Amino acid sequence: MTEPPSRPETAAKDSSRTPVPDGQRPLVLVVEDDENLRITLADNLEDEGYRVRAVDRGRAALEAIEHEHPDLVVLDIMLPDLDGYSVCRSLRQRGVLAKVLMLTARTLEDDVVQGFDAGADDYLAKPYRLRELLARVRALMRRGATRSGAPASALPGFAIDRDARTVTGAGGRTIDLTRTEFDLLVFLVDNPGKALSRDVILERVWGDDVVVDPRTVDNFVSSLKRKLGWTQGCGYAIRAVRGVGYRLERDDGSTG
Repeated sequence: MTEPPSRPETAAKDSSRTPVPDGQRPLVLVVEDDENLRITLADNLEDEGYRVRAVDRGRAALEAIEHEHPDLVVLDIMLPDLDGYSVCRSLRQRGVLAKVLMLTARTLEDDVVQGFDAGADDYLAKPYRLRELLARVRALMRRGATRSGAPASALPGFAIDRDARTVTGAGGRTIDLTRTEFDLLVFLVDNPGKALSRDVILERVWGDDVVVDPRTVDNFVSSLKRKLGWTQGCGYAIRAVRGVGYRLERDDGSTG
């Protein structure tokens, strides 16, 4: 049995931010049959501020993905029933857009290629260093992470290509967005109708290891609306929610 990695010291958090409501914290599904590793990883992810669901079987993972819609799956390959490759292929065939970080002691090139071909977003060899794993989780979360079943684009009049990181408007016009503006747009699109606090937006778009004034969000939203050419009646609106942050909704005032 592989010994669990030693638990590192955690970086100091920015105490100026208000606590993130539980329902708005990213959900990570840990799929690992080694109990020591599963508990250690789940505990450290919770310490990082994520909600965590942990299972020890591939079929249990698919059931959890279907019902709980995690933002990211940390997926061991060597599982007792379905291996990680099969789990990853299955969730991609179902249209699940959650990020997948594969963990395995198998590090031959063919194994790595098989993992990416199955639909993994990243691949980490065992025994891993915990700080590196947590850094990879943060990086994947910053890639405009999406909820399971979220549409490829839900912004009227625009096509959003997540892989190419492009936004195209009417007549094929390319909207020139910065990396942060693109990530902000995708996060809003993936959470239609939800009042998102500035702190949640900062955590999901900028990352919880970056210290930024919460009012920076206001400047980026204004820039995003200007670049998209938002006008009343265009089909959508990014509305300010007093004392909270912002909400993306249909321009008629309905949500969803």
